[in-house]
Amino acid sequence: MNSSEKTRSMILTALIAAIICIMGPLSLSIPVSPVPISLVNLAIYFSCYILGMKRGAVSVLLYLLIGFVGLPVFAGFTAGAGKLLGPTGGYLVGYVFIALICGYAFDHGNSRITDLIGMLFGTAACYLFGTAWLAYQAGLDFQAALAAGVIPFIPGDLVKIVIALIAAPMLVKRLKAAEVI
Repeated sequence: MNSSEKTRSMILTALIAAIICIMGPLSLSIPVSPVPISLVNLAIYFSCYILGMKRGAVSVLLYLLIGFVGLPVFAGFTAGAGKLLGPTGGYLVGYVFIALICGYAFDHGNSRITDLIGMLFGTAACYLFGTAWLAYQAGLDFQAALAAGVIPFIPGDLVKIVIALIAAPMLVKRLKAAEVI
C-alpha cells in the first residue's frame, strides 16, 4: 500500500468512526432495561462491510476512545469511563466483538448467508459479553440480565441485520464505483 492509499484508508476509517459517533447518541430508553435501543450496531455492520475486519474494528475502538475521553458519543449523549465501566459498558465493549466477527465473515465469506451468520454470531458475542457485565454490575443473575439486556432487543437487532444485508452491499458497490473504496 503506497502513501496515498494509506492516507485514504486512515481518512475513511476516521470518517466511519465519526459516523458511528453520530449514530451512538441517537437512542431510545426503554422502561424494562437499563440498556437503550441504539443504532450503533447497524453502523458497525456497515463499517465492516465498507472497511473489513481490521479497519472496522479500529473505527469501533476510535468510537470507544472518543467516548472514554469525554465526548458525548454514547447513548443519550453520555460519555466517560464511568459509562464504559457501568452496567451497559459490556455492550459498548461488545461492539468490538461485532466488528471482529462480522468483519471476518465479510472478509472471508462470499455470500449473504455468510454475512448473515457473521452478523448473528457477532451480535451474540456482544450480547454475551454485555449480559455477563450487566449481571456483574447490577447484581443480577445471568437470566435476569439476559431478560433486561438482550430479550427486548432481539427483534430490533434482527431488523438492523436485514437492513444491513440489503443496503450495505449496494452502498459498497456505489462507493467502489465512485472509487472511494
